[in-house]
Amino acid sequence: MLSELQLRTDGVSKPNKPKSNVGERNRKKELRTLADTIARYGRKVHQRYPTGDVVVSERDLAEQLRKRPDTVATALNLLLGEQKVQKAPLSGYWKLNV
Repeated sequence: MLSELQLRTDGVSKPNKPKSNVGERNRKKELRTLADTIARYGRKVHQRYPTGDVVVSERDLAEQLRKRPDTVATALNLLLGEQKVQKAPLSGYWKLNV
């Protein structure tokens, strides 16, 4: 019961405020981590094959990273805002700027 109620000094209890936006903060942190992982992957591929562009598929990245394709697309859009990727002409493909 004490976990659900906060006791005040005057003896009157009131419900604790729920921790709002905790899920949203965790989701943003997860997306940031995923975006950093994708950028790191692009740099590693570019080091291995320095003469070509690094083009990735949302679906292939999702399978490789074991994430949902829509989550990978959101992370790529986050990188797009930072100008670290560009949309490729083919739908679902992205060019990583390394």
